[in-house]
Amino acid sequence: MIENRIRKPELRSQNLELPSMKTPFSIILCIVSIISFAQDKVNPRPITTAEYEKAKTYSIGNLDTDTYAKFDNAYLLDRYELRKPYFITGDDKLKKRIDLYKLIAKDGLQELGTMIFYTNETGKLYKSILPNFTASADVWNKYFEDIHAIDKEEKNFVLKISYVLSKEMSYQIYKNINEGKDITKESVTYGNDICFPGDQRVAMADGTTKLLSEIKAGDVVTTVDPVTKQASSVKVEKLVVHEARNYALISLLLINSDEETTPAGVTINLRSKVIEATPNHPMTTNLGEKKIGAISIGEKILCLDTNSCTYDLFTVVEKQEFTKGTQPVYNIEASGGNTFLMNSVIVRQK
Repeated sequence: MIENRIRKPELRSQNLELPSMKTPFSIILCIVSIISFAQDKVNPRPITTAEYEKAKTYSIGNLDTDTYAKFDNAYLLDRYELRKPYFITGDDKLKKRIDLYKLIAKDGLQELGTMIFYTNETGKLYKSILPNFTASADVWNKYFEDIHAIDKEEKNFVLKISYVLSKEMSYQIYKNINEGKDITKESVTYGNDICFPGDQRVAMADGTTKLLSEIKAGDVVTTVDPVTKQASSVKVEKLVVHEARNYALISLLLINSDEETTPAGVTINLRSKVIEATPNHPMTTNLGEKKIGAISIGEKILCLDTNSCTYDLFTVVEKQEFTKGTQPVYNIEASGGNTFLMNSVIVRQK
């Protein structure tokens, strides 16, 4: 039986913080922020595997009006801090809605985690449960399995809920989902090759993109002056191909966002880019020219905002070192300019 009680929500604003996690299990170890948050705000206990599975069946009758619900006379869902929903639009220009509720055991009013209701542009609802820091590894594994199963169906689901959770809870749960392998010192190749994997996409002068591995001499690509932000066209003279090895790669996740608080909730326009390169490839950040492996979280890199067709600074919010296994890497030699647009990120020529 479900009982609903209506409470008048309040609007609050918070500053955005996007710290980084290198692996999902480091969330469990993020004691500094999570325990501090938990001790001040909640009375937590571990959620059991059975409770986790049962809670996934719970629903809110009306996300617009119901701020509180009771289930099985044993559990409560209470709208997180009485927050209004988040309406988040990504590069695909499709608006998603995210509502957060605290999952509470009625006995002792102990918090078990955070229930995430994610509604896509067609009205389809996805549910996931973020356990609190006391949960077992088995429960955390179920959570990661669940959110990545949704991510396969709802592109960038993990990124979008991570953005909202990092804003609300002061830590980032983004987990790299490109199936990259962990680096082992015994097998990985570090060298002088300054290149990109072949699956990165190059901006062509005609407005299309092309896989780097398919670029040919004579192709015309886009180069951008990082100072003036003026784009021009240059001809490819040669695609340099380095022999297949198990190269170390650096992946950067970059984000740019706009937010507006309205009576309906918080509207977020979120743009994201991911760039991969060997650790020694040169990049230009707001702090000067650096190798991509030396770039830090929080630095900004000039990117093409495909929504506005302008060049803007995107912030590095996640950095990961990994390998994709044995493969060739590539670089372009061109007739002019000193940059290319790779995955809409401005990168320097070799």
